[in-house]
Amino acid sequence: MTYQHLSQEERYQIYILMSAGNSQQQIAELLGRHKSTISREIARNTGGRGYRPRQACLLAQERSLGSRNASQITAKQWSETVDYLHDQWSPEQIANQVGISHETIYRHVYADKATGGSLWKELRCQKKRWKRYASGQDRRGQTIGRRPISERPAYIEERSQVGHWEGDTVIGANHKQAIVTLVERKSGYAVLSKVTNKTSDLVGNAIINELQSFTPLVKTMTFDNGKEFAEHRRIDTALQSTTYFADPFASWQRGSNENFNGLLRQYIPKKRPLSTVTNQELRMIQAELNSRPRKRLGYKTPKEVFMQSSLEYLKKAEETNKWDPLKLFSTVQNAVAGMATEHMRLFGSSGRIQ
Repeated sequence: MTYQHLSQEERYQIYILMSAGNSQQQIAELLGRHKSTISREIARNTGGRGYRPRQACLLAQERSLGSRNASQITAKQWSETVDYLHDQWSPEQIANQVGISHETIYRHVYADKATGGSLWKELRCQKKRWKRYASGQDRRGQTIGRRPISERPAYIEERSQVGHWEGDTVIGANHKQAIVTLVERKSGYAVLSKVTNKTSDLVGNAIINELQSFTPLVKTMTFDNGKEFAEHRRIDTALQSTTYFADPFASWQRGSNENFNGLLRQYIPKKRPLSTVTNQELRMIQAELNSRPRKRLGYKTPKEVFMQSSLEYLKKAEETNKWDPLKLFSTVQNAVAGMATEHMRLFGSSGRIQ
């Protein structure tokens, strides 16, 4: 006689029959199963909240997929995992926070899918990278006074120092309106601003308005070759920075910005008109992404690293008398205080959206 594993339908039947007060012997007879099969199923797959069919399927799937040393996941860990998945955290970020392996999370998610669940839809999809075949020349023309990235100091690539930013624009449906995205390279801290049109004057104003509070912490900017950054000289004058331009068709030279834009698209898909995105929603997205732990930061958040690096920079600047401490603190300290106030307003003391 060949043993057959219990199906999802049978597990739901067990749950219903147990709720109705049937004994294990009665359930076995009704399902045409041996009593020991029912007894073992209930004993192995009952959690803190009793026997639940979906949880039973997950636990059974975990045992079938895992090795002898496969990690188990408690009901509390799974509940937290589901919450973080809905918050668009990656399995690796969740694993560090909850204390389980990301492989275990993937196994449970796909086991949930096998039983008709939809958690797999919360996983971030890896988009195909399409090669752009071109002559190697930028057909959009040259920006006046353009400073190529080849002239940018090599140490900036190491991400060892705060103050080096990348900038880009994200467009909405029908190419109407745009969101200016600014990402600090070391911390990954991002600033967002919506403009009604992707003109150089509006984009330039947005960049200056968003970063002027951090002027001492804006040393360089790196843009692509879009005409919306034509007013880079005005930006440099206002922020006391130096702007560089990436090579044509070399998005990897602004990897921080490209990666962030992908995260932003989780909240604002390409087909969504930006006219429907309010400034309040944009600030909420900015706060949530800056509060999401990153693997490359040792699972610290961009906000934590940016604020810590900023304070270290201020202390060093004061010690070397490189900057006027009062002027430095009057701008940056107010900006950091504003960040903290906004974070508490959006997330509360728990650090999570209320």
